[in-house]
Amino acid sequence: MLLFGHIGVTLGIFFGLGIFIPRLRTIIDPKYLAVGALLPDLIDKPIGMIIFASTFSSGRIIAHTLLFSLSLFLAGLYIYKKKSDINKSDIKVLSLASGSFFHLLEDHMWASPKTLLWPLLGLEFPRTHIDSTGIEYLIKMLEKSFTFHLSRSSVPEILGIGVIVILTLYWLIKGFGQNKYKDE
Repeated sequence: MLLFGHIGVTLGIFFGLGIFIPRLRTIIDPKYLAVGALLPDLIDKPIGMIIFASTFSSGRIIAHTLLFSLSLFLAGLYIYKKKSDINKSDIKVLSLASGSFFHLLEDHMWASPKTLLWPLLGLEFPRTHIDSTGIEYLIKMLEKSFTFHLSRSSVPEILGIGVIVILTLYWLIKGFGQNKYKDE
C-alpha cells in the first residue's frame, strides 16, 4: 500500500481538476476522497493477504474491481439524488467512490483485466507469487514501511507527500487568513 502516494496523488488530481471544473468541489468531499483512495487496500489486503491468505494469496481482489467502484458510485448517486430533494445533499459515498476509482488507476489495474473486470472474465482472482502469507506478510509489510529505499514505488510516495504538504500549508494559511478577518 502506498499510503501517501494514494492519498496525495488522488487529492492532487482532484484539486487540479477543481481548478478547471469548479462544480467538482461541491460534489466531492476531500476527507472522504482520501479515505476512498485507500479503501481498496484497506479491504483487500487484510482479506486476501492475512485472513484468507491461503485462499486468495492476493491483495487485489474484490475492492480492486470496477464492479466495486461502480457499485459505490451508484449507491452514492442514489443517496445524493434522494437527499437533494430535501436540499441536504450527501456526497460522502460519491467521494468514496471517486477515491476508490482513482486508486484503481494509480494501481494500473488495466494491466490485470481479470481482476479489474471481475466477474466478467471468470470468478477466480489471479494469485500473487509471494514468499509469505498471513501474519508473515503483515510483519514484512510493517518492516518495509519503516525502511527507506529508492525504487519506482518511491516516486508516487514522494509526490504524494509533496501534495499533502502543499495542501496542508494552503489550508493553514487560508484558515489563518479567515480567522484574522473574523476578529476585526
